[in-house]
Amino acid sequence: MSRFLPVVAGVAFAVAAILPTVASAADPTDVVDYRKHIMKTIGAQAGAIGLIMQQKVPGDNFALHAETLALVASTALKAFEPKAEGGEAKPEVWAKWDDFSKKMKEFQAATADLAKTAQAGGIAAAGPKVQAAFSCKGCHDTYREKK
Repeated sequence: MSRFLPVVAGVAFAVAAILPTVASAADPTDVVDYRKHIMKTIGAQAGAIGLIMQQKVPGDNFALHAETLALVASTALKAFEPKAEGGEAKPEVWAKWDDFSKKMKEFQAATADLAKTAQAGGIAAAGPKVQAAFSCKGCHDTYREKK
């Protein structure tokens, strides 16, 4: 499972290294599209973990999904820094930036903890941490437009 982590980490590092340059020159529409992809990836990994936790699918890839979630979560705040309004982000994201960024950092920490625990102890050890990692409602209620 972890054999893909160095590749994923390398790609993430490369993206993080060029993001500030790209973001400063990017069209706001492209920035919003990028942000949507990040958030959809988080949602997809959360969905996969949810299916595993509900025992609807085998849990063989639980730790890999947790690692992927943590990696993508680590890029999420940066995706909002260009302050390109649009998509499902409410203007409150930028009006209340300190609170928003604090919540995003808490999400990053919770997903990193989930991934670390899943790697070390599997579903049994990490299961209780899933809910803490997915406390999205508080942030979404304030900062996300309802579909």
